[in-house]
Amino acid sequence: MGVVVQKYGGSSVADLDRLRRVAERVVNTRRAGNDVVVVVSAMGNTTNELLDLARRVSPSAGRREIDMLISVGERISMALLSMAITSMGEPAISFTGSQSGIITDESHSAARILAVRPDRVRAALAEGKITIVAGFQGVSRDREVTTLGRGGSDLTAVALAAALGADWCEICSDVDGVYTADPRVVPDAIRLDTLSLDEALAQARNGARVLYGEAVAYAHRVGIALMASATVNDQPGSRIQVPPLPPRVAAITADDQLEAFVSADLPSLLHALQRAGAELRAVSGGVVYVDLRNWHDRARFVLPDGASSEGRVAIVAAVGAGVTVDAGALLAGGAALSEAGVPVVALWADGAALCWRVAPAQMNPAQRALHRALLSTPVNTA
Repeated sequence: MGVVVQKYGGSSVADLDRLRRVAERVVNTRRAGNDVVVVVSAMGNTTNELLDLARRVSPSAGRREIDMLISVGERISMALLSMAITSMGEPAISFTGSQSGIITDESHSAARILAVRPDRVRAALAEGKITIVAGFQGVSRDREVTTLGRGGSDLTAVALAAALGADWCEICSDVDGVYTADPRVVPDAIRLDTLSLDEALAQARNGARVLYGEAVAYAHRVGIALMASATVNDQPGSRIQVPPLPPRVAAITADDQLEAFVSADLPSLLHALQRAGAELRAVSGGVVYVDLRNWHDRARFVLPDGASSEGRVAIVAAVGAGVTVDAGALLAGGAALSEAGVPVVALWADGAALCWRVAPAQMNPAQRALHRALLSTPVNTA
């Protein structure tokens, strides 16, 4: 039988009813003739609740103890899901990140995977068991519990899929795939049946929340196909494939969880941000853009002399194969933003994306304008 790795996020297992539905979906996958490895996140808002408890006990808690605390959430999910699957007549076993062989560096709260040694997972599969793994966590070389940062369960799933030689890795969530834009903002956005790993990586790094950027980057390096599917059904979602696709504009993304910094001494600013655990999103025109979502030490960050913050900013991007050398998309996008009355602060190309910096209040109008110009009436990219 082929190996399939499925990952379920926190909203998919937010309560016991949803967890049982996930168990049914996993059992159906197993009975369709697959060996199944399941990676789960913590239930609902468990991680945020645990972080809130930590802040109330000690506002200056160290990252090691934070990792010890928040790694509990995924362990609760894995054990309960294993119990639910067993109650449905299929043998199952749960493993922590360390038991699954996820070896990381020593960077607490933002650890990087160094190696995957899934010996116990392979042994469980050989015994015919569905294997449930706690996502988001691993063990360092000095045997400390570590967590992988935002989106870490996706990364766990992709790393295990690569190590096990899985046919694909399925990322299951509340949405049924990757769309041409956020449907909550752009009503005529449509689901993409296929997209390339380059396009998926550019989307993830430019604000799309269906897939985690580091997980897509890992899949890109090892050549693992991904599937973004809905937890609530067994219908095909969006397939993220290894072969490149023809040049096109595939989607519009947006992100306002960013802060911009400037400095006459850019190396000093970058060193200070690195020491504070900041995750850089882009550096363009002497401006450094930092992702605020996983920056736990922002309140303690001290600007070096000569540096300043430009505050919260938004970036809207046109993502697609070959889009960064597409003059037609660049001109049509700029004209659409101008016609919509959206001032552009900066413009740059980044990987498979054209990026426009706008004011946060203009982010949603910018998304709609770019989607109308570049996707409702496709631009010739030949």
